[in-house]
Parts: sequence; C-alpha cells; structure tokens
Amino acid sequence: MTAPNIPQIRLYQDWLRETRGLAFDSYADLWQWSVTDLNAFWQSIWDYSGMHSPTPHTAVLAEDRMPGAVWFPGAQVNYAREVLRHADAAHAAGCPAIVSDNELGEVREMSWPELKRQVASVALTLKSLGVQRGDRVAAYLPNVPETMVAFLACSSIGAVWSVCAPDMGTAAVADRFRQIEPKVLIAADGVHYGGKPVDRSAIVQALREALPSVRKLLLVKSPHAAEAVAHDADWSGATARNDAQVAAFEPEWLPFDHPIWVVYSSGTTGLPKPIVHGQGGIIINMYACGLHNDVGASYGENNRGERYHWFSSTGWVMWNSQLSGLAFGATICIYDGHPGGSKDKPDWTVLWRFVARHRVTFFGAGAAYFTNCMKAGVVAKDCGDLSRVRALGSTGSPLAEDVQRWGTAQLKAAGSPDPWWCNISGGTDFCGAFVGGNRELPEVPGQMQCRQLGASVEAWNEQGQPVIGEVGELVCSRPIPSMPLYFWNDPGNARYLSSYFDTFPPSPAGPPQGASAPSGGSEPRAAGSVGAGNVWRHGDWIRIGEDGGCVIYGRSDATINRQGLRMGTSEIYNAVEALPEVMDSMVVDLEYLGRDSYMPLFVVLRPGVALDDAMRRKLNDAIRTALSPRFLPDDIFQVAEIPRTLSGKKQELPIKKLLLGQPIERVVNREAMANPGSLDWYVALAERRAQAAATSSVLA
Repeated sequence: MTAPNIPQIRLYQDWLRETRGLAFDSYADLWQWSVTDLNAFWQSIWDYSGMHSPTPHTAVLAEDRMPGAVWFPGAQVNYAREVLRHADAAHAAGCPAIVSDNELGEVREMSWPELKRQVASVALTLKSLGVQRGDRVAAYLPNVPETMVAFLACSSIGAVWSVCAPDMGTAAVADRFRQIEPKVLIAADGVHYGGKPVDRSAIVQALREALPSVRKLLLVKSPHAAEAVAHDADWSGATARNDAQVAAFEPEWLPFDHPIWVVYSSGTTGLPKPIVHGQGGIIINMYACGLHNDVGASYGENNRGERYHWFSSTGWVMWNSQLSGLAFGATICIYDGHPGGSKDKPDWTVLWRFVARHRVTFFGAGAAYFTNCMKAGVVAKDCGDLSRVRALGSTGSPLAEDVQRWGTAQLKAAGSPDPWWCNISGGTDFCGAFVGGNRELPEVPGQMQCRQLGASVEAWNEQGQPVIGEVGELVCSRPIPSMPLYFWNDPGNARYLSSYFDTFPPSPAGPPQGASAPSGGSEPRAAGSVGAGNVWRHGDWIRIGEDGGCVIYGRSDATINRQGLRMGTSEIYNAVEALPEVMDSMVVDLEYLGRDSYMPLFVVLRPGVALDDAMRRKLNDAIRTALSPRFLPDDIFQVAEIPRTLSGKKQELPIKKLLLGQPIERVVNREAMANPGSLDWYVALAERRAQAAATSSVLA
C-alpha cells in the first residue's frame, strides 16, 4: 500500500481548522495571520509539533521587540530530547536514523537505539572530561555521524556547541574558536576529500596550542593522519559505554533561552561574528521550517519513507538543517566528500549516484552545485534509480531559471513523477529561512514560492518604505524565535546592533515601554538601545511579487559567499596582506541572479614586485592555507591603489555595484573618498566587462 503524500503544510492547516477553528482562503492569508498574531502562530507550532516542557511557559512572546524579544519564559526544552523521542517508533518501523557514505564507498547505517546509546555514552564522557552546563565544546570535524552524535551529546548536558569544517585552515578556525574559549576540543586527525587522503594532525596540534582555554582533546582517529596526536580521550572509548548509567541517561531540561550553539557569520571587518542561538528558538523555528521544506518522519501515517539529504560541510549552516531531519523523525543521509569528484578526475554524478543508492526522497544542495551539474552535462537517469526523489532543495546563492528547468527535466527523465523545487534563502544569522517553498503553490523557475510563516519579510527601498515588484533591502519587521540571543563577548551588544539594526531608523512607536533585558547563558541577551533600529536588515536584495513569490539578487553588503560558505573579506585580507610583497588588497564577489559567482582580487604590490605566475601562486596558496580553496579568486589584478573613504575604509560595496553595471555616480561620492582618482581604473575595468558581455551576447 502506498503511503499518503499529503504536504506537511496542508496537514498543519487541517490541524488549525480542526483544533483552532482557523481556516484561510489562501496562503497569503495564512502568512498574514502568522506575522500579525505572533502569539497564536508560535503557540500553534509548539502544540502541533508536540513540544513539551515539565514547567509551563507564562507567555509566548513576553517582550515583543527587536532585538531583545523574550520567548516562552518558563519553558524548558532540549534539542536532543526532540531527536531521541523518535527512537522507539522509528526503530520499530525499521527505519535507520543515519545513513552515511564517503569517497571511499564506506557505507554505514546507525540505528535509532545505537544513536541514543552513543549520545548518552559521549555525554557521560564529556562530563568526565569536566564539561558542565554552559561550557563551550569546539569541534573540528567532517560531515560524518560522529559529528552529529557529538552535537547531540553536548546539547543533552547543556554544553554550547561550535563546529568548523576540516577544509578550513588553522588561522580561520582559531579566529573563531578563540573568541568563545572552549573547554574541550573534539577533532579529527584526517579526512578523505577530493579524491585523496588529507592529513590534519598538524592542524589539530596547532589548534590546541592556539586555544589556551582547551583543557582536554577528544580525538576522532582516522587512517589519514601522518603522525600521532597527543589526546586525552579517543572517540572509540567515548562511545564504548553500554552500562546501566547509559541506559538511564536522559537529556537535561534547559531554559528555553539556554545557548545551544555558536555559529559564525563573517562581516566585512574584524573577526568572524560568533552568533549565539537559543535551544528553544532553534527548535521551534526548525519545526516551522519543516512545514515549508515538507520533510516529515520516516514512520507513521504520512511517512513516505522519508530519507532527507542536504549536501553540506559542517562549516555551513545547512549542516544544521540536515541535522534537523532527525528531529522530524526522518532518516538522514549524509555524504562526506567532494560533490564534484576530484581535481584530477571531475565527476559531478557523485551525489546523484549517492542519492539513488540510498533511496533519498529529498535532495538538497547549493545552487552552485546544480549549476555545475548542468554545465558538466550530468544525465541523471544514468546514475541509478531516482524515482523516489520527490523534492530538490537549493540555497546558498540564487538559482537560475535554466538550471531549475534542467533539474526538473532530469528528474522526470529519471523516473521521478512530479519533482518539486524547494528553493530557500535565509542565513546563518538566525539559522533558518526567510523565504522558501510551499508544495501547494505554483512553481516559477528562478524564484522562491513564498515568504515563510512567522517571517515578516518585506522589501524596503532606501527611504525605508516597503515595495512590491521592486528590488529592495530584505528586512524582517517582527521578531522570530531563532534570532540570536547575542554575539559572544560583545560588550553593549555593539556588533549585534550594528550588524542588523543600524540601517533603518526605529518606528515611531519604538520598543515596548519598560522592557528590560533578561540574561541568558553567560552573556546578556541583546537588547535595544537609544538610536537602535527595530527592523532587522538582513543584507540581501529581494523582490517580492504581487503573487507573493520572491527573488533574491545576492548580497547587498560585501560579505563573500562562495558555494554557500560565507567569509568576511577581512579574513581574506589577513591572509593576503600577511605576505611581505602585498601592500594593500580588496576583494568583491559579483554574485548575481542567474550568473556564476565571479570574485576578483585586487592587490597593490610593493615597488618592483610584479604580478607574475609565481606571485599569483603565492597569493592563492596564502588563501588556500589560511581559509579554504573555496575562496580562491577567479582573477587577480595588480592595481595602483585601493579606493578608500576619508576614514580609511575600503570601498568594497561601491566597486561591487560598479562592476555589476551601475554608473559610478550612483554608487560612490567622490568627495567622501580619500583617493577619488583611484576610481578611474575600476571604471575602465567595468567598461571592459560590459563590452565583453555585450559582444558575447551578440555572438550567442
């Protein structure tokens, strides 16, 4: 008997009608209710998803303001509880928790009981290593089951999790972890990536030396390490326990606003921003996102045999999204390796074959991945049985119309009867999506179907006015539970406020009178201040159509977004300008709808130094070593000067706009520049690019 295939968002609306007496004529009406009556909407998500607390909450949104909203005071939760509550039913239905695969073809399945046992064993190990509630645990791990077990173990005892991927260099990782002062480091001493073994033993040792707060190292050993790494515990020992204490272990009840993890969103200056999210906010927003992604349990009346895969490294927030599949009760399928094969032997069928082999039902990846597949001429039907794939997910950058049409045609030819694209856009900042999919709405290639429930998203022009059918700044005018609690070690919440709330002035009403800022974790919760705006500016260009469909046009700030992984330009400058030959530099990412990302690097070299092949290799090696190969520039130009403001700031955003085709007089005020004459070279470059594009168009 075929399992029913009712969209999750339809099941939720049926429940609203039956239990609340609420019926809506259209999705637009449902969305409007969700952003107008926040108390009723978020309480409905709590109830519908089956969230439970041993102590009642005294309100849903106790303080309605941004920043500083207070959600569900009095409630207690734990992410690990939300996951492990599925263990008995999913296992009884014969569904594994995790299916993993890698470049070496090493397939592993982890059952729900085994997941539960390992989480308990590692949690008790962490306690034996001195980890207490509120302590930070940093992880340097790839996309493998061990990483998910480690996170759930941390959550279960109230430790604060933070992870970086092993394709990041020592400096980039240390800059992140050093800020949060972790007590324990969990690290892999090697990985297999891009068709070859990659030794990480030296980096693990360097990280321990660079992190003086780390008291213990829990090592995940691999066959790829060149040398032994001194450690305090190893993974095999940490997961070995199977005694009465493990059997009796239960995740702790934690306050709704207890910190769950620290993720990093790089700005254009300074160190990466360490963003702290709360347990409850992440859990409840995760359930709201699940309605849009249409991901459900692998068992029960509407199961569909759910197998959820969203390709990601651990350094991208989509790893967190992949993890959320466990909280829905789905089987998650994870792949550890390069999605395009290796440099010497490119192969963009890798994930398609993985998806076919493991009977995946939801296949998500970055938009750039699907673009690469189309350009490489991938033929999906040659990769195996893909008839179970009912959804393709895309994020990380705008998905072009032709790529979406290509993907739909490929899946249909491969036997998927009615594939649906779930195109989403959100951010590490609040660990969710602002705009996304709805399986019941029409699909328009190149755009996202709707604004997400509970997300009061608008496009604002420069005057701070909402516009429809025009490109504007993406803003969110009402709070969302998963917005950051605060940035770690951010006195006065200065970086938090300046990151999201200083672009548009506050509304005349301002924040609620008498509102105060309660504490959360070991840092103060972000609160409003005099002059702070109460509208979240996200940093994306968006157009919202009359039909509610949305198009994202890339970043409105100067943060670099490469294949879904964001990095501040300052981190690239730290790597490049450490070279003695480099006097100054600037980088921009010309990401734009329907076009490949193009990232040029501009360098000012010392007198007598030429930008020859050797110098180019040196620049690329510096970026590869300090950051990641993902951030290698597409072109490197030697320039006389880097445009700067009177206060000395690099003019990244104006140059980005110029190279995207906007006239120079509209993007920069020469009078506000320290060296206005430097612009002439960049104007000439923009003209050459425009002429080349026009010639290419004519020839096509």
